[in-house]
Amino acid sequence: MTLIRFRDDEAHEEPAVTLDAFFGQSNATAVRVEPGEDVRVLLPYLDRLQLIEIAFPKFRDGRGYSSARILREAGFTGELRAAGDVLLDQVVILRRCGFDALVSDHVLDADKVNEALARFPAVYQKAADAKQPVWALRHG
Repeated sequence: MTLIRFRDDEAHEEPAVTLDAFFGQSNATAVRVEPGEDVRVLLPYLDRLQLIEIAFPKFRDGRGYSSARILREAGFTGELRAAGDVLLDQVVILRRCGFDALVSDHVLDADKVNEALARFPAVYQKAADAKQPVWALRHG
């Protein structure tokens, strides 16, 4: 597994704890969210969290995208990491939802990841990445 980051700061090295462990341990700064867990319980703690890792046990499970967007829209500025069955085909939408790091169970070539991200410079809807949609640019 290789960590791919889209941030300039140092990678957070503290192991992410489960949600249950996070609420039982007052000093954790990294938490791992599993599918089906509600990230909104973390909203009061966003200022102290440096890393939130969202599990993707199967590439076809899209709940992590919603979790990422909820966290970013709530103001989380720490590292948001997608971890698990993450495929190259998902990278663009992961970034649009607010992920700025990923750890895949598959080998991902950093050059291919950057190619995928550069392939479509224009977007058609607003998202957590704050890119201006084409219609807004045209009518702005």
